[in-house]
Amino acid sequence: MKLSTFTEGESTRLGIVLGTEIADLGGTDLPKDMIALLAAGGEGLAQAASAAESAPRFALSVIKLESPILRPPKILAVGLNYADHVAEAGMKTPEFPMIFNKQATSAHAPYEPFHRPRYSTALDYEGELAIVIGKNCRHGPRDRAHEVIAGYTVCNDVSVRDWQLRVPTFTMGKSNDTHCPLGPWIVTSDEVGDPHSLDLKTWVNGELRQSTNTKHLIFDCFTLIEHLSTAFTLEVGDVIATGTSGGVGIAMKPPKLLVPGDVVKIAIDRIGEIEASVIEEPESTAHIG
Repeated sequence: MKLSTFTEGESTRLGIVLGTEIADLGGTDLPKDMIALLAAGGEGLAQAASAAESAPRFALSVIKLESPILRPPKILAVGLNYADHVAEAGMKTPEFPMIFNKQATSAHAPYEPFHRPRYSTALDYEGELAIVIGKNCRHGPRDRAHEVIAGYTVCNDVSVRDWQLRVPTFTMGKSNDTHCPLGPWIVTSDEVGDPHSLDLKTWVNGELRQSTNTKHLIFDCFTLIEHLSTAFTLEVGDVIATGTSGGVGIAMKPPKLLVPGDVVKIAIDRIGEIEASVIEEPESTAHIG
């Protein structure tokens, strides 16, 4: 199934994407937000699939797809997880996964413009496969990691390179509001199948910049779940961005960083694609209260 959060009119609700349409689950007795639906487990998803058969439908062209999870409990990300990206960064292959976090407020709709921050011009893209957690998990062994994955989505790990690299920790360069476009929906694990055989491509203004396959992950999806859950509980709705491949803008010669008007498209086999333009951060983002 393709599970989505969408806005139609003035209401945001859950839906299931069926071809070029979305079945509206808003009028059912099902949970009203994605985390609650995922927490209902297999039974809840089966009920959602059944409800979708008779639910009202809208064309995708007349609704707005939101980030599938509006406010993930955690957004965890992995650095240097493809060999070609390690090489272009001039780094050594990590012995253990390099983990950092993006703040939950960075989650962003898949087709909405994202911001070049007012304090930097070093904006970059990173096309990534993202895992969505469907069951709470602590000390989860690798051979059971698949049991806690609800599905997968597409992520742009938008990065502000000068802020990312000026200190040893990446949080400030990775967590700008709008800097984690997700979507266009969550594709459930049963529909994706093997997550380690997916082609992943990124284009900027129609130019192919990244082209890889998830079989090249240094630490695969199941290893990441085992590693992360050693230290803390993975919770329903957590998002794990699994890392980017070679071809990021900062590593090109000369660098090709993003400027307002650029359009970034990221596509992953069996999941879908997201596409959004870059805009200058609006003055309206400054507020207190």
